[in-house]
Amino acid sequence: MSTTTAFRAPEVTARLAHLVGRVREAVSRGLPPQQTAELVADRLAPHMGAPGLLTDEQCVGDPSCYRQHLLHAEHDGSFSLLALVWLPGHQTPVHDHVSWCVTGVHRGQESERRYRLVPGSPARLVATADVVNPQGTVCGFAPPGDIHKVRNATAHKAISLHVYGADISRIGSSVRRTYQI
Repeated sequence: MSTTTAFRAPEVTARLAHLVGRVREAVSRGLPPQQTAELVADRLAPHMGAPGLLTDEQCVGDPSCYRQHLLHAEHDGSFSLLALVWLPGHQTPVHDHVSWCVTGVHRGQESERRYRLVPGSPARLVATADVVNPQGTVCGFAPPGDIHKVRNATAHKAISLHVYGADISRIGSSVRRTYQI
């Protein structure tokens, strides 16, 4: 999977600091992954599309592939928050995740195809839904129900925020594995 990632000390806006505090409170409850994802989604939703959340630098894309900007990595490794900038045509491979994940569309629109793994020999993927996520859409999920492909099918930049139940600055990626279709 080709992405560019900016993993350096991020600038933190007041609104972003507030969001991090709300996510920290939800994660600190120590609930099972799916419940944690749902709580974090509730905390993330009011911030989607809000002015002053991201700096101009955190909204910069890369012409060759979607770009990840690390916004926060919790000191104990319990979660991280990233902004993903999608220019027209950018997409992920079909993939799943190392932990629970919450995504919210901050600007623009993303298209998503969701899959489920059908056991067998060999196991195979079956598409279960095609979803268009406009600005303000937030969803949370946890493995094993987290296989999908995301793309920007529009002619405009899209920005999404992703909260992962892992320290992406340490492990490098939220992707556990990719799938060939």
